[in-house]
Amino acid sequence: MRLHTLIYTLLLGPLMAANAVAADARPNILLIVADDLGYSDLGAFGGEISTPNLDKLAATGLQLTSMYAAPTCSPTRAMLMSGTDNHLAGLGTMEEALQPFQRGKPGYEGYLNQQAHSIAQLLKDGGYSTNMVGKWHLGLKPEQGPDQRGFQRSFTLLEGGASHFKPAVLNPTKVEQVNYRENGQAVELPEDFYSTDFYTDKLIAYLRESQQTGRPFFAYAAYTSPHWPLQAPDAYLDKYQGRYDQGYDAVRLARIERMKTLGLLAADFQPANSLPANPRLPRWDQLSIEQRKTEARKMEIYAAMVDNLDHNIGRLLDHLRQSGQLDNTLIVFMSDNGAAGEAHTQFYPAGPNTDNSYENLGRPGSQIDYGARWAEVSAAPFRLFKGTPAEGGISVPAIVQLPKRMQRQGLETGIARVDDLAPTFLALAAVADPGDSYAGQTKHPITGKSMLPMLHGQASAHGQQAVLAGELFGNLYYREGNLKLLAMRPQGGFADAPQPLRWQLFDLATDRGERNDLAASQADTLARLKQAWQGYARQVGVVAPPMPAQAH
Repeated sequence: MRLHTLIYTLLLGPLMAANAVAADARPNILLIVADDLGYSDLGAFGGEISTPNLDKLAATGLQLTSMYAAPTCSPTRAMLMSGTDNHLAGLGTMEEALQPFQRGKPGYEGYLNQQAHSIAQLLKDGGYSTNMVGKWHLGLKPEQGPDQRGFQRSFTLLEGGASHFKPAVLNPTKVEQVNYRENGQAVELPEDFYSTDFYTDKLIAYLRESQQTGRPFFAYAAYTSPHWPLQAPDAYLDKYQGRYDQGYDAVRLARIERMKTLGLLAADFQPANSLPANPRLPRWDQLSIEQRKTEARKMEIYAAMVDNLDHNIGRLLDHLRQSGQLDNTLIVFMSDNGAAGEAHTQFYPAGPNTDNSYENLGRPGSQIDYGARWAEVSAAPFRLFKGTPAEGGISVPAIVQLPKRMQRQGLETGIARVDDLAPTFLALAAVADPGDSYAGQTKHPITGKSMLPMLHGQASAHGQQAVLAGELFGNLYYREGNLKLLAMRPQGGFADAPQPLRWQLFDLATDRGERNDLAASQADTLARLKQAWQGYARQVGVVAPPMPAQAH
């Protein structure tokens, strides 16, 4: 008997008997993904932003402290959908960042390729009603959309980012030149469109339709909040006025102290201390009064977006509660990567109608991000942020609530990664792992590990000697147990010319802040993990840039 079938029989048999009113009483699955949310932004993870619904979900379920994603959004989403490494699934790098030496190489198609499984297709064929709203970012062509990968109902933004309000018709900026699709068909957005509110409305409507079928549902809410550009409904814009006037470091340190109080960090935990990451970035006390006012306003708007996101997640949970489905639903919440510190204006210039005046910040027509210094706050207590394999780039806040008969509460410190979700969902749904083929097509096998044993308190999804590895933009990591090999290029990556890698080694058991580089003192371990990394790179087909002389 397969492990997932055994777990299903032992744990879900009583649940099915108690809920025999449904034609198929297997658990529902609700996956909620936030976009660019930092590790410490939620109240449950030490943040000062009001997130009562997610905080309650964490209190009544499991708060995962060691959940990992890819360094950026589309590679994470490829791993989520396929259950395997993004280099095999078609997003060896983001489509927007494909380099000449990567174009045309297997695994670098820029969309979820046909060699990748789709968890939505597997669950659909296994008897689930499949629904999705929000950001797809796994292919722009009609044959690459969610409706072609197993979602029966979908309302999606195909691109990786967009204005959160209805895009302008006249002189739209680049971020407004985007495509929305419902079930594969182009749609017109309503005038009062705000992404998080609208996606929630649409998903609740889909869930109402699904309930009529008597089938369990798989619902994927891929919110674009709080991704750039920072925009929020008027009702939220002034809620955090004055909250961030004390500046970056004061807010960050306060979060770290709350994390210690909450038990998320040991009392003697040493956070990353190499701030700011870019020494050219000014400290708070180096800013003028007007600059501080604008910087604080950016974080106020970011907080407003997270607050609104939490409100809408509360609406989803209320619907499940009122419809009698909550107790039989697995709920997974996570962010798709670490906090976003990039300056978007270099890729998405303002247009003739862009209005970034102080009075219009956060409203339609504005186009701002909150910058690297606030991203360092969101990433607390870790180092760096989105786009890097440092802990601040790949460690994400995550919460899991199991169906009521299976519930367990507390902090879960076991290691898991986004590609573990697909096998977890299959195990819970009692749908067989299809292996290396499906519907007559050769597929890359699912390589993630089911999280169900970990969620039931038995063991980490990856055991005590967890092995995780990844690469993006020429930066890489290899984790074996608590040892983490990290190699990164100077800022700028290899867009202009290859830069030498700096190899580092950390013991995350005592140094998750990545402060103490062990590369020099443990040269043999460093060399061994480098060899292990090369084996991983060959296995998944990493296409790396030409390497200059390596630096230590």
